[in-house]
Amino acid sequence: MSAPRRDAAVLVPFFRDAQGALRMVLVRRASGGVHGGQIAFPGGRVEPGDVSREAAALREAQEEIGLPPGHAEVLAALPAVDTVVSGFLIHPFLARVRRPAAWRPDPAEIADVLEPRVDDLLAPEAHGESLERFPQWPGPVRIGFYRVGGHRLWGATYRIVRPLLPRVAAGDWPL
Repeated sequence: MSAPRRDAAVLVPFFRDAQGALRMVLVRRASGGVHGGQIAFPGGRVEPGDVSREAAALREAQEEIGLPPGHAEVLAALPAVDTVVSGFLIHPFLARVRRPAAWRPDPAEIADVLEPRVDDLLAPEAHGESLERFPQWPGPVRIGFYRVGGHRLWGATYRIVRPLLPRVAAGDWPL
């Protein structure tokens, strides 16, 4: 019998830059831990003091990148995504955000804040696949990913982004 899943919540923030381009906000996790160096959304474990999963996502975004809660308007709760390795059920919340003058990443958790343009992520050359080996899996696994600068966005974040990008580009939400 597998262990029960723990709830986590992430904010999936979008904003328009000065030229009107739609951008998504991602973080590159600090080194260390199961997810060290990986590209993700700001977020984390739902804590007992959080009044809701949405509140947890907003709290984590403030703690991790300095996004004031008043700068985020949550537009939708997206489908939950199960993690393969770390035992979390991730609850993503799509948000339109007002970008602060400067991000304030928590250096203990965040190595960098990334702002890729949605158009760049939708370009065919941004998407790829590779055959990977992971210590906890018996054989090689094909994974899909997006290229974000010199990094790869894959795993649970990829499973959130892949069905979301076409809908965002189609204008399903007022971003």
